[in-house]
Order: sequence, then C-alpha cells, then structure tokens
Amino acid sequence: MTAMEGFGASVAREFVPPHPTPRSPVVALFRALLEGEGDLLGLLPAEAYTMPIGPLGYSRRSIVVVNEPKLVRHVLVDPDGIFPKSDLMVNALEPLIGDSIFVSSGATWKRQRQMMDPALTLMRVNRAFPCMEAGIEAAEATLDQAVASREAFSLDLAMSHLTADIICRSVFSTSLQSRVAHEVFDAFTFFERSVAQVEIRRLIMDRAWTRIPQTQAVQDSCALIRRSLGELLDSHLDAGQSFDDIASAVVAARDGEGRAFTREELIDQLGVLFLAGHETSASALTWVFYLLASRPDYVARLRAEITAVCGDGPIGFEHTKRLVFTRNVFRETLRLYPPITFLPRIANEATRIGDYKVKRGALIMIAPWLIHRHRRYWTNPNTFDPDRFLPEREAEMTSGAYIPFGIGPRICAGAAFATVEAVLLIARLFRRFDFALVEPQDIRPAARLTTRPARQIQMRVTAA
Repeated sequence: MTAMEGFGASVAREFVPPHPTPRSPVVALFRALLEGEGDLLGLLPAEAYTMPIGPLGYSRRSIVVVNEPKLVRHVLVDPDGIFPKSDLMVNALEPLIGDSIFVSSGATWKRQRQMMDPALTLMRVNRAFPCMEAGIEAAEATLDQAVASREAFSLDLAMSHLTADIICRSVFSTSLQSRVAHEVFDAFTFFERSVAQVEIRRLIMDRAWTRIPQTQAVQDSCALIRRSLGELLDSHLDAGQSFDDIASAVVAARDGEGRAFTREELIDQLGVLFLAGHETSASALTWVFYLLASRPDYVARLRAEITAVCGDGPIGFEHTKRLVFTRNVFRETLRLYPPITFLPRIANEATRIGDYKVKRGALIMIAPWLIHRHRRYWTNPNTFDPDRFLPEREAEMTSGAYIPFGIGPRICAGAAFATVEAVLLIARLFRRFDFALVEPQDIRPAARLTTRPARQIQMRVTAA
C-alpha cells in the first residue's frame, strides 16, 4: 500500500470487539449479583438494547432506562429542574470531588459554572496544543525505552500517565512526576472498583436517597488523590510568580458577591478538571490502542493518511482537522466504549417522561453504552466501523443517538480538547510504534464509574 492509498472508505472484514452477551432480565440480575465485581454492564438485559424507555428489572427504588433520543434530551436539558445528578453518583463522588461542578445542582451549580467559565475558556485547544505536544514527547521517550527492553507494560497505566501529564501541564503548568502519576492511578483504580455506587445489591435493594457509607479504604484513596492535587495547587497559591494557566484562573475566580473558592473548594473544582480531563481520555485511548492493535489493516490506513496529510514533518494543530480517518477511529471508539457509561439522574418529583409515568425518587438511567449500541439507532451496532462517521453515510445516523460527551447545559466542556488530544496522540504514536497485545483473549469491558477493561491490558511495543 502506498502513502496515498487506502485511507478512504474501508472494505475490510467486519470486526466485533468484546462486549457482554445480553441476557434475560432475571439471568442478567443473577449474573451481576454472582460475579460480584461491581460491573454494571452485567445488569443490562437484552431488552435494554431495543426499548425506547422502560424499567430496568426489579428494584426497590424503580430504575427507568431512557434510550429514545428526544426523551434523553428532555431529561438532560431538564428545563424544569427536576432531574438532578443521581444521589448515588453524588454520594459516591463526594469524598473525591466534594460538591463540585460535576455533581452539584441548582443555584450551587450556576454559581460554580459562572466562576469556572473563564478557566474553561483556557482549555481552548490551540492554546493547550503545546502542552499536548510536550506530554506526547515524554511518552515517546518512555516507549523508546520499552522498545529497547522488550518488556510488556500496562496499556491502562501508560494512557493514564500520559493523559494525566498533559492535563497537569495544561492546568498547573508543570509535568506530572511518575511517582505521583502511579499513586493517583492506583488510588483511582481502587476507588472506582470499591466505591459504594457500584455495589449492585445496594442499587437494587436500597430506597432512593439512602446515604451509603464509604469504607475507610475508599476514603483513604480519595485523601491520597486530594493530597496530590493540593500539592499541585499550593505551587500556585504560594508562588511568588504569576501563572497564566487554568489553575490560576480558578484561583482568581470570584462570584457575584466577590467571594473566591476556599482551598478545599479549589481542590474540588480542580479535581474535576484533572480527573475528568485525564481519566475519561485515558479510558477512551486505552480502547483505541486495543482496537488498532487488533487491526493492522486499520493501522496501515492510519499511517497512509498521516503521510498524505503531514508528509514526514511534524503533526501540527492545523493537521488534526484533516486527519479524518484518525478522528473517526476515535469517534467510533467513543461510540463502542463511551468513557462515561451511565449518566444517572433522579426524579425529584413524580412526573412523566414522554408518556411514561415516573415516580418520585426513581433512578433515571441514561446510558451512552446502551444508546450507542441500540438496535434501532445503529446498523451493526457492535461492529467497529470508523467509516460510519463519513459524510456520505450520514443518512445511517439517528440524530441524538451519539452522546459520548453528554448534551444540554452540562455537556462536557473539554470535548474539543479531548478530541484534538486523541487525534494528535494516536497519529504521533502509531506513526512511530507498533503495538502488540500480550493476551488478547482475556480482554472484556467493565463499567463502574468509567468504561474500562475488566483487567489491565498488557502490551509490547516495537519500532514501526
């Protein structure tokens, strides 16, 4: 294949990457309870992939799955303010990020959003692009060492370290030390697996608004992450010099009455930016590298496109928009393995969603995982097909059925940042390296707070 061939539409064989086999509601419930891994994907019955709206099995509090795009928009836009973030999510994340912009609602959320808006504008990708380049350059040096040693490494950890380093450079104007990166990765991995939100028995048996205590070990993992963030923050609070970055903008933020965030509130808000800015990207990129390592023909298309668009020179910001296949690989990965698997809400009062009656306290389960694999909205929904996002195939798309970054007023402010970061990272690393899976047969997805492999993916890398 020449440099100018093969980056158009693919005629390659169908590739269906791992996903759980949907069961009947009763079997799905018993499987989820017996496995006891807190994997919420196991709780989804076959009917959840076909219905527009309906109950999810049997539970004390009532769980309603909403898949119909118009109804999803109604809940997430929430014009009447009756569908705040679920109490389960708020209680789970409170030890880690407090009552921050990610989980707050009402007047508190509006105050925080108004204060955070100036900082969020600093996440503009052209401004952050040098931070991305610096982080990727450091990752290339690490991969060069892995090429020389020929040792296997954790793809999950590598992606987490890389995206954490990039967001750290963007938010705090400093690189992330390897020790801190490992500590935060280990602590968050434990937190995600152990936090009470993913205890399926509680999800089914507890009443709405039941406060679930977190174990001391979970609280300790949160304390470690917050301590690391506090050390990064203090470099700004104690600095004799001024910084022109996201952290300094959050420190300088004032509300309508002239009040600043306290130090704990700063850790809350910066924790959201740090964790959301690297954990969700790391989740998506882990799946990208797994999928491409499984398909050398797609890697060949990727490299052909990079050569055609960039030649042998640097990959600049202006190139990222023209790397169409590379971008579509990322978009399709977000469809199959959305980083935020579920966007749960709670009904603060009895209401209707469309014609469906919802009682007060019901858990409204909006799941990008389900919507992105819904039989009515997608052709071959479980197939990895980046070309489904080509303009000539727009007729196959169902409006509102692709929501990896959410929708409405709480849509992810870092969507453009994450997309450019991913395109640059994929292009640069696959241009230089070949990635090989060590045990591909053992890989399956699990959903807790994010969509991650159930066990860390082991890779080996060689020079391309």
